[in-house]
Amino acid sequence: MKTIKAMSIAAVATLSLMSFGSFAQSVTASDLTLDGAEAQIAAQAAQQGAHYKITEASNNNFVHMTAELYK
Repeated sequence: MKTIKAMSIAAVATLSLMSFGSFAQSVTASDLTLDGAEAQIAAQAAQQGAHYKITEASNNNFVHMTAELYK
């Protein structure tokens, strides 16, 4: 019985990782403003039919933004 439980847990974990890996994609954009960089990210997401979540943004002389796309 323990073997069946262990195999079931391993199968669920493997499937969930495969599902996550196949739908998440990291994208970046650079612009002079936060709005401009986010607009680029939004355009990339729309082109691929995905939603996005901004994971990083930095601002020195220009904005560099990273986001994850999810389908």
